[in-house]
Amino acid sequence: MARPRQHAPEELHAQVMAACDAWLAEQPVHALSLRSLAREVGCAPSTLLKLYGSFNNLLQHVNLESLGRLRTVMEPLLVDTTEPEARLRALAQGYWKFAREDAHRWQLMFDYPLAQEGELDQRQTDMIGALFARVEGTLTEYQPDLESLKAQRLARTLWGSVHGLVQLGLNDRLGYSQGGAFEVEELLDQLLSTTLAGLKQIGRDQGGR
Repeated sequence: MARPRQHAPEELHAQVMAACDAWLAEQPVHALSLRSLAREVGCAPSTLLKLYGSFNNLLQHVNLESLGRLRTVMEPLLVDTTEPEARLRALAQGYWKFAREDAHRWQLMFDYPLAQEGELDQRQTDMIGALFARVEGTLTEYQPDLESLKAQRLARTLWGSVHGLVQLGLNDRLGYSQGGAFEVEELLDQLLSTTLAGLKQIGRDQGGR
């Protein structure tokens, strides 16, 4: 009987991530198993457990890759657009585009709890924090009188709303009007218009004191 192929940890990790990527391009994560992944990359399931500690930890590495891809989508939108309002709109639409085009990978980030401790937790926390910081900074640029804590809260409130519209859009749960189905792109624009109008009014109120 031929011996199983031996893998260096870095090589095996790259193969596992590639196998997960191919799977998520076509199917949701729920049908994926440690055994099927091991078979795909040519090793024993115990080898993957030794490398990752658990199947959940393996999926957390996939989530790290997903956050990295999301950052790759978002960063150019922050550079290519000079006006803060246009930047926020581009970020929201970019988030929708990422979720729509890589739906199974996007859904995995929310179907499984993020890491709770250790290096994985710190890396995920840092990447999520950096994304929020971009939104906070753009909101503060739009409304310089916005206090730091309020900017942090507003960034999370705004992005929670963006995320909710994206989730409903992916599941076709936005409903219909007389003109047909509600479009995520239009609802995101309306959300940003309402939020930014409120910020502008705050500036007027504070300026009139």
